[in-house]
Amino acid sequence: MSDKEAGRGKESPGEKGFRAPGMRGVPSTALFRALNPELFMKPNIPVMAFGLISITLCVGYLGYMHATKENDDQLYEAIDAEGESYMRRKTSKWD
Repeated sequence: MSDKEAGRGKESPGEKGFRAPGMRGVPSTALFRALNPELFMKPNIPVMAFGLISITLCVGYLGYMHATKENDDQLYEAIDAEGESYMRRKTSKWD
């Protein structure tokens, strides 16, 4: 008795009852497939890893810039009467 007759065999993709996994098996229009290609493509691990690393580095860089930002909005470069420049803290007219 073969595996096929015993019911233990795998069906090949061309056999009846086969259905593609995910959205690839759902009938859809060409416009829907063109506008949503990520639903119909197989996952690409190297591209996902590159994207994850890129996004992580961008967010990390923004966090680094925020953490190391000096009080640029609090200081400005002033020039005294002798022509020398120095950093001065901004003050409000209300102080």
